[in-house]
Amino acid sequence: MTRPYVLLSCAMSMDGYLDNATPCKLALSNAADFDRVDGLRAECDAIMVGASTVRRDDPRLLVRSQRRRRERVEAGRTPSPMKVTVTASGDLPSTAAFFTAGDGVDKIVFCPSACAPAVQRQVGALARVIPLGPEATVAGVVDGLAELGVERLMVEGGGRLLTQFLVADLADELQLVIAPFFVGETGAPRFVEAGSFPWTSTRRAALADVRPIGDVVLLRYALSERCDRAVSDDAAPPFPT
Repeated sequence: MTRPYVLLSCAMSMDGYLDNATPCKLALSNAADFDRVDGLRAECDAIMVGASTVRRDDPRLLVRSQRRRRERVEAGRTPSPMKVTVTASGDLPSTAAFFTAGDGVDKIVFCPSACAPAVQRQVGALARVIPLGPEATVAGVVDGLAELGVERLMVEGGGRLLTQFLVADLADELQLVIAPFFVGETGAPRFVEAGSFPWTSTRRAALADVRPIGDVVLLRYALSERCDRAVSDDAAPPFPT
């Protein structure tokens, strides 16, 4: 069984923050980059965020472009990819857009076996709950998604989930957008947490692409030999001429 191709995607400030410390979501990117990310979503079989992101940001995780949704349907796929999250505590509000937005889109919740019955009662028919044994690990998530037929997984955060994929060496590609400003707020969420990362000064990640998108910059890093370094025109705008 081949594990899914794992693409990590996020935007951060110049000082490495994913957001500010206020309840209001901070826009780190611009319209052109949001459209690029929408193109990436449309190419994937599943989109994943952590439970804390579901609670904090309430993301819809849907393909926004009508054209891209139509093309997916014409290809025999759902309008948007499967939505995936993982929780250790089972604390997931059933009113979140993760569960309520996206008719016909599968929603999957991975969790430890001990809390699976409670999570299923909480979300009801809105999502499928998959127990992973004593612990909910990203390795278990990846294996579970492979069994569901997922070939391409996009992970959009937050920092804890991104850290787990990186530390476990389960990411094939990182697409990192740098916003042209600083956040500098104590308590604001960061791109990654502390961890023992495979990429160090003696094992450097391969830079696959660099491109400006308006006032932000996209950095693409190949994190495995499986990284598909070619970028579709729909997913990434070319350098300006």
